[in-house]
Amino acid sequence: MEILKDQDLGPFNTFGLAEQARYFVRIASEAQLEELVENPIFKEQKVLWLGGGSNMLLTGPFEGLVVKLELKGREVEMLSDSEARVWAAGGENWHELVQWTVGQDLGGLENLSLIPGNVGTAPIQNIGAYGVELKDHFESLRAFDLEEKTWRSFNREECQFGYRQSVFKGEARGRYVVTGVSFRLSRQNHQLRTDYGAIQQELEKRGEEPSIRSISEAVIAIRQSKLPNPAEIGNSGSFFKNPVVSKEDHQRIQKQYPEVVAYPAGVEQMKLAAGWLIERAGWKGYRKGDAGVHNKQALVLVNYGKARGAEIKALAEAIQASVYTTFAVALEAEVNII
Repeated sequence: MEILKDQDLGPFNTFGLAEQARYFVRIASEAQLEELVENPIFKEQKVLWLGGGSNMLLTGPFEGLVVKLELKGREVEMLSDSEARVWAAGGENWHELVQWTVGQDLGGLENLSLIPGNVGTAPIQNIGAYGVELKDHFESLRAFDLEEKTWRSFNREECQFGYRQSVFKGEARGRYVVTGVSFRLSRQNHQLRTDYGAIQQELEKRGEEPSIRSISEAVIAIRQSKLPNPAEIGNSGSFFKNPVVSKEDHQRIQKQYPEVVAYPAGVEQMKLAAGWLIERAGWKGYRKGDAGVHNKQALVLVNYGKARGAEIKALAEAIQASVYTTFAVALEAEVNII
């Protein structure tokens, strides 16, 4: 384990923002993590834990220690004819894990294909897409308590999952480092979800019946048609959460904008499509310098080359103000602004 100085973070965040970290270290095992927390530099500096770098916006140099988590490994245990347990280390790439489960005909994660990031950060955000959330197939996780310097596990209830929310973004924020996650997946009689977004239409276009693999491939095709590849254009996927509003607020907006895109979200609540709100407010395709809004998906903010994080943050704030003025709806950032 080597702690480096003045590390360029451009290669480690999907926005491609060339900000520097005063100190930088890679952690590839739980033993290295235990060693790191006893290091004087760790004790003296602010710490930023970095997974896949896909859910963050750096707005300047990080005057502290950036810890890149690179723990690897995955296992499958067949529990019965109908269920399997899959475990993956926190540093595993999320999409690669999903494709690994699809390849073994294990159902549950296929709707979450092509979501950027690593396994360890997925529960923190309770990632979700196309009618499925991580919590739906989550079993437990292993984490290191930075305060007590002990290991503990969390079950689903203890994680307090909500919409793009968990205990790790609330009362336990900054306290735990997730090093491994277990899922309970289906081997047969899996309930396929094709009722959200354009999955069914994509399957019909392809002339395919719903299956674990065909749904995964449909989701990948849909996401690739809408979302830019971070290797080509810097971005962090969906920048804002889809806001949840009361049915009264939805009806108010629908009266003026009958085409508003919304979905039921529990008792007397509706989830509005943030991308539609942003597009309707006139921001789709907007660009100022190298900071912009993607021309195919208004939910995605992009770095066309040399934008600074502060410029993208200013753009996000302008969009939030515009959407609130237009619809009286508050947009909340999904990415972590550093």
